Amino acid sequence: MNIYDELPHPFFVLAPMDDVTDTVFRRIITGASESCGIIAGTAKPDLFFTEFVNADGFCSVGREKVSQKLKFTPEEQPLIAQIWGLKPENFTTLTKYIKRAGFAGVDINMGCPEKTVVRKGACAALINNEQLAGEIITAVQKAAGKNLPVSVKTRLGYKTVDTERWISFLLGFKLAASTIHLRTAVQMSKAPAQYDELTKIVELRDKISPETKIIANGDILSREQGEELVKKYGIDGVMIGRGIFHNPLVFSMNRATSKNTELISLLVHHIKLHEKTWTGEKCYPPLKKYFKIYVSGFDGAADLREKLMATNSHQEALEVLALNYRNSVRQC
Repeated sequence: MNIYDELPHPFFVLAPMDDVTDTVFRRIITGASESCGIIAGTAKPDLFFTEFVNADGFCSVGREKVSQKLKFTPEEQPLIAQIWGLKPENFTTLTKYIKRAGFAGVDINMGCPEKTVVRKGACAALINNEQLAGEIITAVQKAAGKNLPVSVKTRLGYKTVDTERWISFLLGFKLAASTIHLRTAVQMSKAPAQYDELTKIVELRDKISPETKIIANGDILSREQGEELVKKYGIDGVMIGRGIFHNPLVFSMNRATSKNTELISLLVHHIKLHEKTWTGEKCYPPLKKYFKIYVSGFDGAADLREKLMATNSHQEALEVLALNYRNSVRQC
């Protein structure tokens, strides 16, 4: 089954974000309507992606740590494993593992602009290396076979917009889907997303690979904004990344909103689930990335967030919250 053919139109995707979209956060988003009984309506996207999984690291002595990024539970499906690296043979090994593990698809990261990664020739650097990019895609498609859809997440170009060449090249592989972050690699997230390039991308898709689903990414902060892009440009789906930091209910179809006490209760649930899931495997500090999702936009939020950032354990964070929101902490 090609999961992209089973999704609604349009479909919404939570973007892969390193140290953010792990199994805990995906479960929080999946159950945002039920967690502690605090929020009405569903907040689950139509499709999840994992964090970035390094194929070369997976095939090394560091495999155990890399494998943490592939941890998931059934309620997180449909879930796509996103992978990156440099060696096609390692992509083959990891893709076979992903297929056995029961993921809904595999996505190749050819868009991350992180300088340390790009210097190695990986991710967005592949935009300027068609030979290696092609070898990687071919290796993944061969390992995936007919039953595991293969997609690519990329950008408009490396230094300059190169839509015609680069997107045409990718579409030549008849991908199941392609997510386009509508900036160049050099622009990172510092320039406005160039949505008008979607017109050309859709035209290329219709000409070269009509079955490929086109997903837009970049500066999309609400479901309404995503729906407008779909209507205007004829794309199939929308991927939201930073929008989740502004509103954990960004995928809700009923435009749900939440009170600060409800978000604090959800944060308490997140802290407890993180501790239960990762004790002995992951350290505490990365959890701090999530605090601004729940603690912002209300009186005293900045002060509370500062206190939470100074904590060094799950228990310390819960104690800080208990001093300010005792009922919310007790509820969870």
